[in-house]
Amino acid sequence: MAILKIRNLPDDSIDRVKESAASHGRSMEQELRDLLQTRYAPRGEVLQRIRSRWKDLPRTDAQEVAAWREEGRH
Repeated sequence: MAILKIRNLPDDSIDRVKESAASHGRSMEQELRDLLQTRYAPRGEVLQRIRSRWKDLPRTDAQEVAAWREEGRH
């Protein structure tokens, strides 16, 4: 495994990572590791996550989409 060192990260970014890590009950290192692994997951894993979320969405039809488009134009 590689070691990654990040220099010159703004304090506000560090504070946000600290807050996120604390809210998840883990260290900053683990928080960043999870973030990177999630963000740069293999394509197959990303597609699987999309498919699993997609199936839970409510179904819409062409009429409903057309109504949304028309509503957005006003």
